[in-house]
Amino acid sequence: MAHALTHAPGPLEREVLALVATVVPTDPAASERAWERLDSLTKPPRSLGRLEEVAARVATVQDDVRPSASPAAIVLCAGDHGVVAEGVSPWPSEVTQQMVANFAAGGAAINQIAGHVGARLVLADVGVAGDTSGVPGVLQRKVRAGTRNLAVGPAMTREEAAEAFLAGAAIARELTAEGVRVLGTGEMGIGNTTPASALVSVLAGVDPARVVGPGTGLDAAGMAHKAAVVARGIAANEPSAADPFGTLAALGGLELAAMAGVLVGGAAARACVVADGFISSAASLAAVRICPHGAGYLFPSHLSLEPGHRVVLDALGLEPVLALDMRLGEGTGGALAIGVMGAACAMMSGMATFAEAGVSGRDDA
Repeated sequence: MAHALTHAPGPLEREVLALVATVVPTDPAASERAWERLDSLTKPPRSLGRLEEVAARVATVQDDVRPSASPAAIVLCAGDHGVVAEGVSPWPSEVTQQMVANFAAGGAAINQIAGHVGARLVLADVGVAGDTSGVPGVLQRKVRAGTRNLAVGPAMTREEAAEAFLAGAAIARELTAEGVRVLGTGEMGIGNTTPASALVSVLAGVDPARVVGPGTGLDAAGMAHKAAVVARGIAANEPSAADPFGTLAALGGLELAAMAGVLVGGAAARACVVADGFISSAASLAAVRICPHGAGYLFPSHLSLEPGHRVVLDALGLEPVLALDMRLGEGTGGALAIGVMGAACAMMSGMATFAEAGVSGRDDA
């Protein structure tokens, strides 16, 4: 991919570029108005700490000093990975399809947490190796039945990555058209910490060993093997951080590309987009490298136990809402953060100002 920057984009990649061009930066004046209201409420200034920062960011995205985190929806994208052939996961690829059925039946962690915070769960098959068409409620957006093995060549063509990206963006557009104001991203894909690690290694410019973690249960030897597979993939594909879309295609996954599309599609519709853990955040890093204005709409939900997650958040320059030692995925951390965002918005929208309540302000004399 040494000449990736001079390639002529295909029709679907041109659609991605056109979508990116519609994303506008958030307005600093909206942020100023948000903080003016927060500082006028009946509390010592900034006494609610990070909760006020969350409220201010939502208010900035919505350009409304009485923001809301409802309605909310979590888009859970599923896909399989050819790199599983390298022995990077202790779980077989069939588990992806089986877990999609579990999500549809309401039996997974994300079903319970999303239900608790009042977020709708939307399931999308963008690249599961097996057939999910008989599973009720699963959006059929399959680009292909799993990626190719990134350790030996590109996981996807640029047009396949663009198709998955646009599928995620279309889901975001449909949901925001229905009134959804906060979108969460979640994923299911056995082996997907490997492409996520490869993406972050290139886009953040760090050694694979700093990014690779245990995933779904690898020991130290397994992690060393996974780091070696990531290094092989980077050597085989020669990706460039200056070509983030090409890097996403070569090293990513169909569900990662779709989640990147959810972020850019959500940002184009001026919605808040909440990333879950390491894999969702790796997709978000790719999205922000492709669409820099998207960063203003992105809310990292929590700090995962995966070592690469801190690397991603530092590269994004954003702090998570929570740190609960989670590493499940599925959008679970994102759902919890949506609950906190709802509390932050309720505080900002519902509290009285000092003037409204007839409460004396601090005497600075």
